[in-house]
Amino acid sequence: MADQENNCSVRVTRLAKKRAMEAIGSQFQPANKKRTVLGELSNNELSFNDRKVGSDNVPKKKCGSKKVKKAVKAASMAAKEPELNVEINDDNLTDPQLCEAYVSDIYDYLRNMEMEVKRRPLADYIEKVQKDVSVNMRGVLVDWLVEVAEEYKLLPDTLYLTVSYIDRFLSVNVLNRQRLQLLGVSSMLIASKYEEISPPHTEDFCYITDNTYTKQEVVKMEADVLKTLKFEMGNPTVKTFLRRFTRIAQEDYDTPNLQLEFLSYYLAELSLLEYNCIKFLPSMVAASVTFLSRFALKPESHPWNWDLEQLSGYKPSDLKECVEILHDLQSSRRAGNLVAIREKYNQHKFKCVSGLSSPVIPASFFEDIKKP
Repeated sequence: MADQENNCSVRVTRLAKKRAMEAIGSQFQPANKKRTVLGELSNNELSFNDRKVGSDNVPKKKCGSKKVKKAVKAASMAAKEPELNVEINDDNLTDPQLCEAYVSDIYDYLRNMEMEVKRRPLADYIEKVQKDVSVNMRGVLVDWLVEVAEEYKLLPDTLYLTVSYIDRFLSVNVLNRQRLQLLGVSSMLIASKYEEISPPHTEDFCYITDNTYTKQEVVKMEADVLKTLKFEMGNPTVKTFLRRFTRIAQEDYDTPNLQLEFLSYYLAELSLLEYNCIKFLPSMVAASVTFLSRFALKPESHPWNWDLEQLSGYKPSDLKECVEILHDLQSSRRAGNLVAIREKYNQHKFKCVSGLSSPVIPASFFEDIKKP
């Protein structure tokens, strides 16, 4: 009898939760806001939220300019602000949910998966495949998708998968620049369905583009992406590896260092803007992010150690090129006109890590580490 009551209670609880989520989802109605159109062409330039995408001379967006307003105010009020997740605690080694007994095998599997050709974009697809899409256009699209992800409070994993889908699709399909934003929102729709508990509706992604595309066009592009990628949607991303690297990187701290964690997340998202980072494996980008984050906070200390080398499988010399690109991104020597990520991580909840800078990295830090 007691079991029946417990089962009944579970069903009622789940039903109540389902109704609550449906109520939240029903409130995803567009508010009065400025929407963004990427597909309007003028003199071979692409108009996009006051930023021109079609040429290499992209005007720098001021930090104080209007950002995308909240299209889901009602849903935002109903849902709690996501808590900042700190993955390190004293009980990690005994926590069964961390799968300590299997973690090495899991990451070996992920390392093998990230190297599979079917999950990797071409490192030079814009030069070899695309005829109407430029490196600059890709950067502006990713920058805008960061704002969309913030708008709908999507998980970071959703953003990383979105960019991965875009690059993989463009590696094998020639696309007109007028359909680039359509590819972006359709890819984010797929990633949201894969990662989110309650993903935004198709209509929301139509609205965010100022209804430039119809629901039918978004669904058609969604199907094209799925077919092109052969429904292989679960590839590991930079964030996948960064979770573990960040945890190990903090072992020499007495307490979890949130500044190091947020700086790592910031640099990892900046890497999404850079076309030249596509050639690096996600695990290498994650290792390079960890290297630079540790250096930025403690420039007098060597940012790499034997434990990180054994864990990641990368020597400091392996990371040099990627670290230097990330260093340029941090100092705005690359993608300086794309400010969505910089503004996002300039908030107090992220300890304003986008305001941090790194000095010149000594060449000696890229030399191989001696085994202790």
